Amino acid sequence: MTSNTISMIHQEIQNDFDILLSTVTDPNSQNGTVDQMERHLLRQLLCLGAKLLQLFIEMRSARYPRQEAVRPDGVRLPYHSEKSRDYISIFGAIEIRRPYFYRKGGGGYSPLDAALGLGEDCYSDCLHELHDELAVYTPFERVVGLIERWLGIGLSSRCVQQFVATDAADVAAYYEQKPPPPVAEEGAILVVQSDGKGVPILKASAKKDKIRLKRGEARSRKRAVTVTTVYTIDPAPRGVADVMASLLQEGEAGSDLNRAGPKHKQLWGTLQGKAAALARLQRQVDKRMGEHIRYRVMLCDGDKSLQERLAKSFPDFSLILDFIHAYEYLWKIATTLFGQDDPQREPWIVAQTRHLLDGQALSLAATFRQMAQEKGRTASQKKILIKVANYFQNNHAYMDYATYLAKGWPIASGVIEGACRHFVKDRMELSGMRWSIQGAENLLHLRAVAENQDWQAYHRFRQQQRQQRLYKCDWPDDIPLPTLSRPRKRSQRLSMNVGPVSTQQDYGRLPLAG
Repeated sequence: MTSNTISMIHQEIQNDFDILLSTVTDPNSQNGTVDQMERHLLRQLLCLGAKLLQLFIEMRSARYPRQEAVRPDGVRLPYHSEKSRDYISIFGAIEIRRPYFYRKGGGGYSPLDAALGLGEDCYSDCLHELHDELAVYTPFERVVGLIERWLGIGLSSRCVQQFVATDAADVAAYYEQKPPPPVAEEGAILVVQSDGKGVPILKASAKKDKIRLKRGEARSRKRAVTVTTVYTIDPAPRGVADVMASLLQEGEAGSDLNRAGPKHKQLWGTLQGKAAALARLQRQVDKRMGEHIRYRVMLCDGDKSLQERLAKSFPDFSLILDFIHAYEYLWKIATTLFGQDDPQREPWIVAQTRHLLDGQALSLAATFRQMAQEKGRTASQKKILIKVANYFQNNHAYMDYATYLAKGWPIASGVIEGACRHFVKDRMELSGMRWSIQGAENLLHLRAVAENQDWQAYHRFRQQQRQQRLYKCDWPDDIPLPTLSRPRKRSQRLSMNVGPVSTQQDYGRLPLAG
């Protein structure tokens, strides 16, 4: 490592900047489009960024002492030589040359790796995180294509999959150590919800390479992701008329009367089974208990097994059957009795929904059984009437909606229903997708981090954990770095008032302006 090398890189950067500046100001360039120039500058600035990063590393290495190094285990090692390792940043590939300390029988050590916060592989944290964040929302192949097109870095889908696996490893530990939200930011009702959603899992079969499957064969099978959520919410007392008004206006009650939203909602999804999911949920609930919690509520559908598990895990919580599930059962009866277009269908639904909200689930069950015995009923009508009657009777203890509404409790499990759809289905059940169990689990963990808005905090935690694991020391403190100012708007540069801008050029009205 020589000062000559640093001077050469410094001079290259200066020359490159001069070239960029002359490119922008050259009269010939003024004939191009703004899109052409923007794309050209992006590519050239990536090259410039790589050289600037290389300069930073060369200078760090040049300043590092070369007399002796002490490993974390206390072994002292003399300076041996300079060793290189590849580093792939968002700007592209660069070389990291740093001092290497070695003694025969004592092993080798490069202490600058710890000071720079380098990971196990050759890819930067920034590149890891960029792939991770795209991967939680879009298929790996698209992630590869996007980054290759915009940054010129072409990795494989398998590499992205490995990023996700590596970077998801500390998610569970992050949530175990994360403190509860401030009491001042919490609501008075602590709510837990749970549900399941199947995802296609690859079969472990020796016939996986068959070109054509037999009739009825499949390359995948469904396995249930247990989705849980915990949050607090403020009480919102309302009456039957309020809910009916919301239903008639919106067509659904998922929004639960536009009440104040959940506070500090935490989602989780796992393929490890209901027992593991609820055990984790219990630990998160225990963190958030306190005198500020006045009510404890759990919402779920009519799954008896899940209800029993929830009751066992949370004996002090009041179980509520999701009103939307019960409401949809009423629609099934109405459609069976009247068909899709009969004008009697909606008035019948309104009347039965009022009874349901009044807490008359048992009475409705009896009415439906009686209707099933009426003369002239078809087999399909009898079947659905009896099915709904059984459902209402079996769950009537959790359907006292009049009381729940008066206390201001939530009655709809829209949070968990939405989670099963967008948290699981929208990413993991795209056409042709099949997952390994561990691959699906890894992605679910990172999706939870993203959905819970913990992305930056988690990745800093991940870096800290890795630093301890690799180097037995803390992650280096961030240092203040100067930032360039953004171009000011013309209106900010001029002190005088200017005339109105024409409608066609009023860019300030565009959605991303400002």
